[in-house]
Amino acid sequence: MRKTTRNALAMVAMAAAATFATAVPSQAYAANQYVPNLVYRTGPYAPNGTPMANGYADYLKYVNSKGGINGVRIDYEECEMAYATDRGVECYERMKGNSPTGAPVFHTWSTGVTFALTDKTTTDKIPLITLGYGRGESADGTVFKWNFILGGNYWVGADILVQHVAEKFGGLDKLKGKKITLIYHDSPYGKEAIPPLQERSKMHGFELNLIPVTHPGVEQKAAWLQVRRDRPDAVFLWGWGVMNSTAIKEAVATGFPREKLYGIWYSGGEPDVVPAGDGGKGYNTVTLLAPGGKGKIHEEILAAVHDKGQASGPRDEVGQVYHTRGVIAAMLTVESIRKAMSRYGNKPMTGEQVRWGLENLNIDDAAIKRLGFEGFMYPLSTSCVDHMGVNRSQIMTWNGKSWDVNPKIYEADMQVIKPMIRRIADAYAKEKNITPRDCAKESQE
Repeated sequence: MRKTTRNALAMVAMAAAATFATAVPSQAYAANQYVPNLVYRTGPYAPNGTPMANGYADYLKYVNSKGGINGVRIDYEECEMAYATDRGVECYERMKGNSPTGAPVFHTWSTGVTFALTDKTTTDKIPLITLGYGRGESADGTVFKWNFILGGNYWVGADILVQHVAEKFGGLDKLKGKKITLIYHDSPYGKEAIPPLQERSKMHGFELNLIPVTHPGVEQKAAWLQVRRDRPDAVFLWGWGVMNSTAIKEAVATGFPREKLYGIWYSGGEPDVVPAGDGGKGYNTVTLLAPGGKGKIHEEILAAVHDKGQASGPRDEVGQVYHTRGVIAAMLTVESIRKAMSRYGNKPMTGEQVRWGLENLNIDDAAIKRLGFEGFMYPLSTSCVDHMGVNRSQIMTWNGKSWDVNPKIYEADMQVIKPMIRRIADAYAKEKNITPRDCAKESQE
């Protein structure tokens, strides 16, 4: 495994049989598939960022233990950005040319970094995967050719939360006169929740109150005093890192029932609830592709990576939500590269080639089972038009020790969301002087 000068962790050089190569000049990677990744193992968001980075690395090690991607081994590189947009951009610039074939794809792991890099990656011809985060309008592939917001955007998550809460009251028509409060990270990430909730508020007549929380989110007393005063029927939490556990603790302190507190999928992992102790019981979150728990893929990673002493983190985090999210992110990266190879040959892929793979993904039930993700992923299929691939989710509740998953699978109402995607994507295209792609014409070429 190579390291950049910005890596937070010291990487131990591995023996010849180890999963990743040790530090060597980039030209030595000509025969292998270079895969870079932005990480944040330091700072206030490290409790969430670290298990995701570990899951991502663990899965790539697992793939290498099986011979790589169609026989092409993976060379992985991390760059520590501490969830800072400027450092994320710096890492991107530092790593994008660290291979003869260039960087095939980047996960930004930050909505702010996604906004900052969208124009750059278009010029550099490097696709961005933003797993359930990023620009909601980038689901429109006709405008955002290089962005892939796989798994669902925040508008999908918000829509499903509204549906679930409405169910509690007896239907969407019963939302009239109710109060929903959004407590959100005051950043591009948190603000992504606002448009869909405002749209649903207009449609159903519920009162929407917006409460921003300043980075990093450790000071929320004023926000929760407002919640106590307003007495909302539900609170939606769009937090990250320490902001999430702080919110749950403040909910306890102000007497707000955790049963009425709902987090988006980046506010719904073990680091968010465990610090709150018994106060976390009853807290709800919407899932992203996979709920908490273990399946076949986790057992295979434990056997192929952890049991061989090559783990990126502690054994007990395997099967936790954020580690699994990193695993899924890595799997989508690998399968995009594999799909690209089906067209361009079994060799290291470029960004342009992987972009084609990303736009032609079809991870159906059979593929999910073959990959070991049964029970941890919904089918996902992309196209020239659709760069999101799926709009399903579930609700899970923390019982104090683990997540209880509601078996009902919700689907976001795309009749509500698609016009929003189209409207904002069109505005972006006009601002940037982009001519939307003619997907029907491209399919004939």
